[in-house]
Amino acid sequence: MSAAADTTVARAGAAARPGTAEQAGRRVEEVLEQLAASGDGRTCAAAEELVRVLMDFYGTGLARTVELLRRHAHQGPGADPLAALLGDELVASLLVLHDLHPEDLTTRIGRAMDTVRGLGVEQAGFDEATGVLRLRTTGSGGCGCPSTQDGARQAAVDALACFAPEVTSVDMDGTGTAREPALLQIGTRPAGPSPVGSCSATAR
Repeated sequence: MSAAADTTVARAGAAARPGTAEQAGRRVEEVLEQLAASGDGRTCAAAEELVRVLMDFYGTGLARTVELLRRHAHQGPGADPLAALLGDELVASLLVLHDLHPEDLTTRIGRAMDTVRGLGVEQAGFDEATGVLRLRTTGSGGCGCPSTQDGARQAAVDALACFAPEVTSVDMDGTGTAREPALLQIGTRPAGPSPVGSCSATAR
């Protein structure tokens, strides 16, 4: 990134947070225009792509939230709308990203593991100091061959990335096989190795 682009980004970070969607949109346009004026075409193109990706991500999350709330409306007055939101991978990932998820880490790890029931793995322990989650096979997820275990472990990794990104590594049966590096992490997470896995933005 050029020195001019660095200055533009620094000014954007120092600006007050926009309070409305209109103000946010104007601020984004101002920053993009400043980047374009800096003459750094590659940085400007990357910034525009970043805006598109984030818009798609949050747009999908909002659409999923509306869908879940509509379903809740047909379940009667006794149903808890928050329960549906907290149990959805995409919505939960957005809540966790902004420190808005009301459940503690242990509960969220449990939610992630609930999504892989039937795949032959279960939680064997979690070290909160290191972020390492240990899994063990249960013998109920197929042949028990390495490829089956790898598939179950990857499913757990992906779910944990959504519900509990504080988990930084997943070991299967004491093999010490760690989670793969993340392609992108948005926001500030606890200190230590970067969380791993990807949280799909596809509505389920």
